[in-house]
Amino acid sequence: MSIRNYSTHTKKYKTLISASHSIFRLVNSTYELKELVCRLTRLLCQIFSSGYCQITILDPSRKHAILKSGTNNKQKYYYDKRHSIMGAVEKKILTTLAVIRQDTLMAAPLICEDIIGMIILKREPPGASYDCFDQEMLMALMEQAVIGIKNLQLYEEQQKIVFGSIKSLVTLLDTRVPQEYTHSPYFSRLVAAIGEQMHLDPKQIESLKYASLLHDTGKVDIPQEILTKTSKLTRHEFNIIKKHPLKGAEILRPLQMLKPVIPIIMHHHEKYDGTGYPSRLKKCQIPQGARIMAVADAFEAMVYGRPYRERMNVNAAIKEIRKKSGTQFDPKVVEAFLRAIKKVKTKNYLQYYHNKRYNNSNSTKKYGKQTVSIRII
Repeated sequence: MSIRNYSTHTKKYKTLISASHSIFRLVNSTYELKELVCRLTRLLCQIFSSGYCQITILDPSRKHAILKSGTNNKQKYYYDKRHSIMGAVEKKILTTLAVIRQDTLMAAPLICEDIIGMIILKREPPGASYDCFDQEMLMALMEQAVIGIKNLQLYEEQQKIVFGSIKSLVTLLDTRVPQEYTHSPYFSRLVAAIGEQMHLDPKQIESLKYASLLHDTGKVDIPQEILTKTSKLTRHEFNIIKKHPLKGAEILRPLQMLKPVIPIIMHHHEKYDGTGYPSRLKKCQIPQGARIMAVADAFEAMVYGRPYRERMNVNAAIKEIRKKSGTQFDPKVVEAFLRAIKKVKTKNYLQYYHNKRYNNSNSTKKYGKQTVSIRII
């Protein structure tokens, strides 16, 4: 072998190793299928010096696409609606289950036991044609990509099952708690929106969503006459109330999948200045998720009202949240809340309140105007 040929092979292997490392890092740093596929199309364009890349994920029948992401020199696109396979190249891959390489076009099936999708790459004329090494490198990289895609598909399926189980548990718990204390369907969205404004990662936002559904689990242990009391609580009654975060954590602790959620549930009634309960934590001693939950919980308590206090309008509730920044609430969380609430359709909140009021005659009681202390239980 000549020195020139040896050098050429060395460069090719270095290219393959570098590309494999890039795919490995991408697969191991991405937790959502949509994000993985979108980033993978951009990365493959770079690796293969291509002007176009499209990745299609198929449903189990192999007759329809359930996800399609592409990128070219001018735009990016993403579709996650089920649609029929129409392209000639796509149909040929489904029929042959083989790599297609024709001049400036290269396409390959994504196979894990069976075909789960396909990749199409194109170089704009007068770009160089794809060669055998490009094809071999694509097949090697696709083995890594398929593992990542399949793992995320399984993970998302598992999360749907977990989320369904949690919603069933919440429905059961809600039958034990007065309707005035149940949250709107928009509560989880608000909590997640605040988390996104604070640039939390997907795992943290997922934990926030679960906590938003389960943070009041401990209230099942509180007597109804205390929860529905319209006058001031006695010291003994308030001590019972203060135990519900710990009780909620105790109920949910045996569920290993909810381990990251427990600190949020346990401390969502702590106050930024250290006067909350159950542990009188302050500032950054309070878990970040619990600080977020405290703001969202207070907002809903004010907007929908409680047996002990008439509801407030949305603007008044926002003003009160702002007023308590630095004392009851983390200022950074309040800032994130103020940004998030602009994106939330407050009309939905108001409509839910009217529906709730109509369905529950007890919620039509009117109480005298009180000084707002944002009592949330």
